[in-house]
Amino acid sequence: MTGFSPRVVPRAKALGLRLVLALLLLTDATDATDATRLRSDGATASFAHTTQSALATEFDALFNDPRFARALWGVRIESLRDGRVIYTRNSDKLVVPASNMKLLTMAATAERLGWDFQFETRLEAAGTVTDGTLHGDLIVVGGGDPSIDSIAFGPAPVFEAWADALKAAGIHRVTGHLIGDDNLFDDAGIGPGWAWDYLNDGYAAPSSALSYNENIAIIRIWSGATEGAPARVETSPAGHGLTITHAITTGAAGSSASISQTRGLLASEVALRGSIPLGRAEPLVRTTSVHNPTAFFVGGLHAALADRGIPVRGGAVDIDDLPAAPATDGRRVIATRKSQLLSSLGAYFMKASQNFYGETFLKTLGQRFGRGGTTTAGRAIASETLESWGIPDGSFVMYDGSGLSRYNYVSSDAIVTLLKHVWNTERLRGPFMATLPVGGQDGTLGSRMRNTALAGKVQAKTGTIANVRSLSGFVDAPSGERFVFSIIANHFTVGSAAVDEVAEKALLLLVR
Repeated sequence: MTGFSPRVVPRAKALGLRLVLALLLLTDATDATDATRLRSDGATASFAHTTQSALATEFDALFNDPRFARALWGVRIESLRDGRVIYTRNSDKLVVPASNMKLLTMAATAERLGWDFQFETRLEAAGTVTDGTLHGDLIVVGGGDPSIDSIAFGPAPVFEAWADALKAAGIHRVTGHLIGDDNLFDDAGIGPGWAWDYLNDGYAAPSSALSYNENIAIIRIWSGATEGAPARVETSPAGHGLTITHAITTGAAGSSASISQTRGLLASEVALRGSIPLGRAEPLVRTTSVHNPTAFFVGGLHAALADRGIPVRGGAVDIDDLPAAPATDGRRVIATRKSQLLSSLGAYFMKASQNFYGETFLKTLGQRFGRGGTTTAGRAIASETLESWGIPDGSFVMYDGSGLSRYNYVSSDAIVTLLKHVWNTERLRGPFMATLPVGGQDGTLGSRMRNTALAGKVQAKTGTIANVRSLSGFVDAPSGERFVFSIIANHFTVGSAAVDEVAEKALLLLVR
């Protein structure tokens, strides 16, 4: 064989043998590594199972607290990182959610209206203007804006801006009425299933297409100059239409304030009794709902216009009190007021747990999607939205937008599914997370979780009505893992602080 050297063969054989031996050793090493990995993975899985089992035992010990022997807990906790279920307890059962219902309302409203949505309120003039006089009516057309508020117990800034707009339009007097048009929504301001005994309270203010100062009147009480002297009482803002009587005296310096507030169901008379200590630095503040928000709005605007030198001779009226609705032809828009974006309104709604915002959002959904400005229409839109996200019909029962209704039910499974959907939907996630109270920092969690491992790590919605306490949202562990949870207690008879204690201990187990 040309070019063949007899020395090459043994060298090739030796090299080949060494290569085969190396490959065999590598194969053995690989098999050993695989076997070690299998043993390691099995040990890890076994350890994880043991750890989670131990954690479940600790959770059970918390929720089996004898104080809650007759109560019902609905609990679901999942990892957002890998979807594993950490703990469940009655998570498929329907429970009353209280203000956790706001999670459903906020998510559905953001999905259907968008975070950039704004409410619009218009001031229109009907009639002719000669020599500075409008021979006709002013009409305020409500668009559902819940955020037109009194500032420093005086008129809303928009009222003063509208006075300027009227003067700019050459209107200094009005011969007709100042009419509040609230027909965008129905007149059922009270939600279905609301308890009659809190309808006069500020947190149960009615909803309307035309709302002012969150539809509440603010009562401020100061002590008199000497012990035994009558207290001074002021109610604001103007236009509330309430009659306030009081028999409040000035008590001894350093004594405790004691004020009782009596008001008949849906009545306009409020009676106050009690005492306030001499020399109290700040006034004592009470609130009460205004049952005709439209009359409140136009009454406040009427007073503000008068103060700015624009009298409206026909007075302020609700459109429903007129024999016939004013004609829409021939009107001109004097001024328009747009609200802040839904993202900002939603943050206030959720962090402060402002109930009447929820009712307004729900009616707006119904109106914007052609079914009418009613609670029934709005909850139909919301329910369709939630069901399209994989939250099954029957896992929630939605009667209002705020959670005040005792007819509301939801499962912890449904809330966690909703929160996961929001988290996984980029257009919803950021603004929605910004609406949630933060433990130890703001909103309804501002005074909770301080000086604990949960401070700044929990973003969650609270909920409270009699015998109901809820907390649902997200918690971050030091490892960087984020958990989604819903913890709802019903039917307990101990104080709500005891419920909070158990819920927060459960979250501490997670971050531990």
